[in-house]
Amino acid sequence: ISEAFFSNVAPSRRGSPVPVVRRCLLLLCASRPVFLREATLVIQEHPSTSSLRMQEAETPSGLATSEGKYDAKRFYVRPDRLADITLAGLGLPLSLGFGAFAEGYGVSLEKDVEGEYAVLKAAGYALKEKSIVADFPRPAQPIELYEFQGCPFCAKVRYAAALLDLDILFKPSPRESKVNRPFVVEKGGKSQFPYMVDPNTGTEMYESADIIRYLYKNYGPGEDKAPELLTGPVMTFGAAFSLIPRAGKGSKKSADALDAPPAKPVTVWGYEASPFSKVVREALNELEVDHVWKSCARGSPKRQVLFDQTGGTMQLPYLEDDNTGTKMFESAEIVDYLRKTYSK
Repeated sequence: ISEAFFSNVAPSRRGSPVPVVRRCLLLLCASRPVFLREATLVIQEHPSTSSLRMQEAETPSGLATSEGKYDAKRFYVRPDRLADITLAGLGLPLSLGFGAFAEGYGVSLEKDVEGEYAVLKAAGYALKEKSIVADFPRPAQPIELYEFQGCPFCAKVRYAAALLDLDILFKPSPRESKVNRPFVVEKGGKSQFPYMVDPNTGTEMYESADIIRYLYKNYGPGEDKAPELLTGPVMTFGAAFSLIPRAGKGSKKSADALDAPPAKPVTVWGYEASPFSKVVREALNELEVDHVWKSCARGSPKRQVLFDQTGGTMQLPYLEDDNTGTKMFESAEIVDYLRKTYSK
């Protein structure tokens, strides 16, 4: 195996509703809840035929309302995307928790302070997540990474970026790419991914292990602290197997995608371990839309930033598109928006 090889539903209504499934647990990794979404499916007995039918939940738009809040529902999965989200989560245990937590992740129980984000609040106390990433050097400009969703070597670099809480300007380079893949061939001399360009230092390089060590040296606790699981072959196989359930999604450019990328990269707040973030990244890759990824793994200080920015909503993913002025939550609605906006 080589890098070159991989490069080529709702609250009950009247009628004696019988809730059958209340929660769909998509991942519990390393005995820690990485994410939890709820798909409420209501099976209702029909009064005349005694048959059972499913009631669909009202779909949130993900957009801001007139009151300044967002029409977003935590623990909600749009029924027609339940299979996608489930499959996107199936491979996550094989990633051994990489992509879920920032370096030095931990939790603390503190007195609740109004306006501060916490993973859980009760009885005047708040369970807060923390990490050590605030102590690391931060790049002045986002690091550029040419890669694609279905590449396990690319996934390893994304895991490292999540650990270090780095914002990355992703340049999707799927098969049939008309812009980014040809650029890498011209710039580096071969069609191999990932390919990193750091505008802060002028460094450009191939090879996932070298990129991970470089990131830890320049933007982390030191090159010697780079996880051996990531730089070695173990997570190459782990990442490869974790991608199998999605059957190559995000690896080939869609035939109806625009030939040229939008004038400005879109911005997405998310984290690698979330299947809701993953399906959005798949769409961005298939449409070859450049995007700044605001990494918000567990323990990231950017979770508080997003909480403040959206008036008290902390839900991932969250999209900002300066090309159209659109800002929205809800992965299913974001994917629909991207395909409508950036397809022919």
